[in-house]
Amino acid sequence: MSVLVTNLGELTTNDPELGVVSDAAVVLDGDRVAWVGKAKGAPEADSRVDAEGRAGLPGWVDSHTHLVFAGDRTAEFGARMAGEPYTAGGIAVTVAATRAAGDDQLRAGLRKHVAEAVAQGTTCIETKTGYGLTVADEVRSARLAAEFADEVTYLGAHLVPPGADPDEYTDLAAGEMLDAVAPHVRWADVFCETGAFDEAQSRRVLKAAAARGLGLRVHGNQLGPGPGVRLAVELGAASVDHCTHLTGSDVDALAGSDTVATLLPACDLSTRQPLPDARRLLDAGATIALASNCNPGSSYTSSMAFCVATAVLQMRLSVPEAIRAATLGGAQALRRTDVGILCPGARADLHLLDAPSATHLAYRPGVPLTWAVWRSGSPARPPRG
Repeated sequence: MSVLVTNLGELTTNDPELGVVSDAAVVLDGDRVAWVGKAKGAPEADSRVDAEGRAGLPGWVDSHTHLVFAGDRTAEFGARMAGEPYTAGGIAVTVAATRAAGDDQLRAGLRKHVAEAVAQGTTCIETKTGYGLTVADEVRSARLAAEFADEVTYLGAHLVPPGADPDEYTDLAAGEMLDAVAPHVRWADVFCETGAFDEAQSRRVLKAAAARGLGLRVHGNQLGPGPGVRLAVELGAASVDHCTHLTGSDVDALAGSDTVATLLPACDLSTRQPLPDARRLLDAGATIALASNCNPGSSYTSSMAFCVATAVLQMRLSVPEAIRAATLGGAQALRRTDVGILCPGARADLHLLDAPSATHLAYRPGVPLTWAVWRSGSPARPPRG
């Protein structure tokens, strides 16, 4: 069944030829975009939705989340807001709760958080393992994540479990655990940071994952300057995520590579870290993405609109730059060409705002503007009356 969404006052396509179309329409046919252009030239379809002058854009592509978890870290957040510094060690609290949870509990959490994200316009979502840290629990996390997420990433190298020898655990994460999880995931990631995995350990895990045919991602340069960006670029990772503390050589390396700098501003606000220098990265020629980093410890939000508003209001991005980073940038971080863009042949992911232009995402921060969402051609959030 095809649907014509017409009378769009403004349509952001991210297509280099179409650009931003005024008085626009889109035809969705099955799970693909069939046609995009001026409303007056739109073909007929099986059904019709009148957008009444509202703005449309591709669905958000959230390329960095941690949704397979149980437990609560409200107390940690409260302590941090009272002045305690963020450290990677809090992950262990979630690991203990996740290991103790049953499949149905974890599945319910995944269903809830993905639905919450989709209702706010997210149509393509990545999520990671990393709160199991045993072979069985990492496999379980990957298997459950694949039921709900578009992309699944192995993050066995998230934290060395309390009491474990770091080198022995790295051997496990790069060996038996990786081998067991690899059939269920497309990507492998490592938390290359003080308190987590050092450069040598990170390299071992990433090279082993590449040898198993997995794409690479890196958590890097979150808590301070470090080797994460350099390692990601050297190994051809699709993205390096956080990028909060960058040197000039880090910026140059990203600008000279196809590794996407994925920025996680909600996390930096929650951990009271400085926000990444998005303007510097873009001006240097690097590709950036915005993602939510939704997780129970350092960024418990699924709102990509909040990330976009923050990027505009506090990170000196223009509205079009922030929207591009949260749609096409996320797609590039996942090395996908079918999402984050509206053009014939793309996946039928469409997000309509109850506003005449996408500028309202930053102009009216915190206001729930999502009016309708189609995900793979299905009405994930029907138009509001």
